[in-house]
Amino acid sequence: MSLSEKKDRISELKTALKERVAEIKTIGDSFEIDENGTVHVNADQKAAFDKKSAEVKEIRGLLAGLEEQKAAEEYLEAPASAPVGQAAPVAGRKSLGELFMDSPEFKELQNGRNGYSMRTPFELKAANIGGMWRQKDLYSGEFPTTGDFPSGGVQREGLISEPRRTARVRDLFPVQTTTAGVIEYFRVSGFTNNASTVPQRNADNSNFGLKPQSALTFTGHQSPVRTIAHWEAAHRNVLADEPQLRGIIDNELLYGLRLAEDAQILSGSGEGEDLEGILNTPGIQEYNWSEGETDPVPDTKADALRRAATLAFLAYYQPTGVVLHPNDWEDIELTKNTNGDYLLAVSIALGGEPRVWRMPVIDTPAMPEGTALLGAFGLGAQLYDREQASIRIAEQHSDFFIRNAVVILAEERIALTVKRPEAFVAVGFDGAPDEGA
Repeated sequence: MSLSEKKDRISELKTALKERVAEIKTIGDSFEIDENGTVHVNADQKAAFDKKSAEVKEIRGLLAGLEEQKAAEEYLEAPASAPVGQAAPVAGRKSLGELFMDSPEFKELQNGRNGYSMRTPFELKAANIGGMWRQKDLYSGEFPTTGDFPSGGVQREGLISEPRRTARVRDLFPVQTTTAGVIEYFRVSGFTNNASTVPQRNADNSNFGLKPQSALTFTGHQSPVRTIAHWEAAHRNVLADEPQLRGIIDNELLYGLRLAEDAQILSGSGEGEDLEGILNTPGIQEYNWSEGETDPVPDTKADALRRAATLAFLAYYQPTGVVLHPNDWEDIELTKNTNGDYLLAVSIALGGEPRVWRMPVIDTPAMPEGTALLGAFGLGAQLYDREQASIRIAEQHSDFFIRNAVVILAEERIALTVKRPEAFVAVGFDGAPDEGA
């Protein structure tokens, strides 16, 4: 669909949306209200109202997807108005690099006139994080990190940024902040539910009915706050070269933190300075694809996910997400029936969220291939931010002072508590069920 066709389609959808809204208003006006203020709605009115409301929701979803595509294409087709080597900002939102360069901590350096070591780190507060973990900005101002370049009089050719993963494992958590160095918590390792109906009096009417007791089994645990960090060296002239500094911060250091964070949340060993990742937490449930049904046809990988979700449901937890390796997600999306029809339809082109069995999907190379994890993220586990992200610059490293070099350091501090392991199910794609077994 061309850009002009998208604009026409958007106009058509907006017209349809206005019509549906007007129809909903007409239906609402037909509801009867008695003298007590009670609204009376018959079955036909309710059905019509629900149908039009569903159509409004669907049209709004289509509009959001097309608007995003149109904006992206207009951005790509727009002529470059900034000098070569400068970053093209995204309208309406500052990048993390821009926030850093606008900060008092960075401005205090005055492009090196007050030295090249920041007295205090620049820290990103929750209110300023914005889309940090879903960054989709495109930059044309990246620069080579090798070679001897003079500090002025050079026009640098812009580079295309590396591909970035937008979906993060942390997106499945309602993240909390903490000021502690260690999180102490109780892990629920067992639950006996004896809830039942209770008579007002016992059988011989000699006493009142006795309520049954249920039992929760707790074990105490600690989760230390762990630091994820790395640094990059740069010539101190980059402090006066804003697009280059922005590229270092946004496209390299902070992105690297996100990649390491995904791996720690999922597969951290719990040894040394590692988080204890969910996959390595004792007590999580397991399900293997090979254990599935073969009649009338062998289970697919998608079937394995659904059967694993049942294990979470039976433990009284509703799964809120599934994490897969991209190769496994590709297999699921490309699964066809005998007629060549796809079994799973995801309207990504129109802004649809990737889902399987009503669960949001995060496909990430941080998940080992052949394994999936689903569960009640947020209820079964909690992610804590001690420091969401901080950037520091200094020249007191090795012989950097006499080489006019500086260190740009990025770090974050997080903790993970897995309070209810049985809320998670690790799925092993060990092979399709054997029809002859």
